[in-house]
Amino acid sequence: MNWKEYTNGVQTGLPVGMGYFSVSFGFGAMAVAHGLKALEATLISVTNLTSAGQFAGLTLIVAGAALWEMVLTQLVINSRYALMSLALSQRMGERIGVLPRLLVAFMNTDEIFALAMARREPLTVPFLLGLGTLPMLGWTLGTLCGALAGSVLPLSIRAALGVMLYGMFIAIVVPPAKKEKEILAAVVLALVLSSLFSWVPLLKKVSAGISIVACTVAAAAVCAALFPIKEEEEAAV
Repeated sequence: MNWKEYTNGVQTGLPVGMGYFSVSFGFGAMAVAHGLKALEATLISVTNLTSAGQFAGLTLIVAGAALWEMVLTQLVINSRYALMSLALSQRMGERIGVLPRLLVAFMNTDEIFALAMARREPLTVPFLLGLGTLPMLGWTLGTLCGALAGSVLPLSIRAALGVMLYGMFIAIVVPPAKKEKEILAAVVLALVLSSLFSWVPLLKKVSAGISIVACTVAAAAVCAALFPIKEEEEAAV
């Protein structure tokens, strides 16, 4: 183990770990408010490490969705991680075994991927493991603290903590939507489709899992057709 590389990764991932703590605090509080135990909520974060997937999964659990709906939803929402992990493997400076690849892929999130790809030097296993250490700890501990706090806090405060989820998504979506019309179009289209599933009598009968998958795939497909990435932009990326 190259401890210098590992320490460098830990330092790089510190801001992400701090941010994950605050976001996962809201997830823990919301999970307990919907009937999950603190241990159950913490185990979800330890074994998943995916914000959008976990919040969508919690929605399906509360709705009593079938297991296959849960699997399909997670597959659609988290499919990007497979492509991101492939991109990381192409930046590795040396061949690595199966177990390190699995650990690196498990810790791979949007923020970790961005920090890893921004590094000019070849990526190493110790650096990537260090990069994912604090975000993973922050996400897990934040969930635990949020779940414990949600178990003892008054109902009014727990309800207020639930708003953190919507604040997080607004903070993530609004800034890039202001800059790029493609993202704005995808957000508006997904919002319209989601509203249809909530208000139209026939569509209201569709389960939560199927509606999430349908909105995600439809919005992505329409925007991919309307705003294709040009070959020059793909080469630059």
